[in-house]
Amino acid sequence: MMIYVYMFTCFFCGIWVFSSNRKHLLATLLSLEFIVLILYISLYYYLNFYNFELYFSMVFLTFSVCEGALGLSILVSMIRGYGSDFFGAYSMLQC
Repeated sequence: MMIYVYMFTCFFCGIWVFSSNRKHLLATLLSLEFIVLILYISLYYYLNFYNFELYFSMVFLTFSVCEGALGLSILVSMIRGYGSDFFGAYSMLQC
C-alpha cells in the first residue's frame, strides 16, 4: 500500500516541478520524462497485479521514447537557433 503513496507523491512532485520551472526547456523536459517514468511504473504495477499481459506497457514505453526523442530534437533545434534554452531570450515577433 505504501508503494501507491510513494508513486502518488512522486507524480505530483513531477507536476509541481513542471508547473513551477518554466524558464529553461531542459528542466521542463526532464520533469515531463520523470512524470512519464512514474506513469510507466504505476502502469506496470497495475498490469502485473491483475495478471494482465504486459504488451500495453511496451507500447506505452515505445511512445514515451518517441516523445523524448521529439523533445530532445526541439531542444537541440532551439539551442542551435538561439544559443540557449532560456525562454526569456526568445521573442516570438522575431520569426
